[in-house]
Amino acid sequence: MLGKFFQKPEPSESDRVPPGQYLTKGFPVLTYGDTPRVNTEEWSFRVYGKVITPKTFTWSEFMALPRSKFTADFHCVTRWSKLDVTWTGIKVTDFLNSIELDPGATHVMQHCYGGYTTNLTLEEFAREDNFFAFELFDKPLPADHGGPLRLVVPHLYAWKSSKWINGLEFLDREELGFWERNGYHRRGEPWAEERYSGF
Repeated sequence: MLGKFFQKPEPSESDRVPPGQYLTKGFPVLTYGDTPRVNTEEWSFRVYGKVITPKTFTWSEFMALPRSKFTADFHCVTRWSKLDVTWTGIKVTDFLNSIELDPGATHVMQHCYGGYTTNLTLEEFAREDNFFAFELFDKPLPADHGGPLRLVVPHLYAWKSSKWINGLEFLDREELGFWERNGYHRRGEPWAEERYSGF
């Protein structure tokens, strides 16, 4: 299995591959449950909770936000990594400029088509290197990889980069998402191997 689908990193890549990870030769798809199929005409994105004014974006409204190109490494908790993944999307920081948060907001819950949720602190969410992706390798993001839109949080394991995202709930306290309630770590930092819950 290792030689066919995965490989150990070369010495020149070792500083980019977290402990316990192998490089994938493809881009594996791991999904719990069915894959939602949502077209952009029906898609919407709700922002609510600890915000001054709740808002629901249409696809065209979301796509009117500034676009950027990104290249980032991608690390899955199931021990594979893919280096130099190229995406097109919208910086989280640019998105945050389009809404007004309540001063009491400290955490955010990602909500997705299909019912998936995952949590982040606001500090982790608002990092400059995080983005919403709608293209993968210059093509529309496939549904299997989270299309039409997913969040990408490169510094954490990939379950924090929710596929099929359709809403953000800003909170004044920590709440746990799907995998966090089912034994995964609250944060999920690859270099610290924060795979599973320690509480």
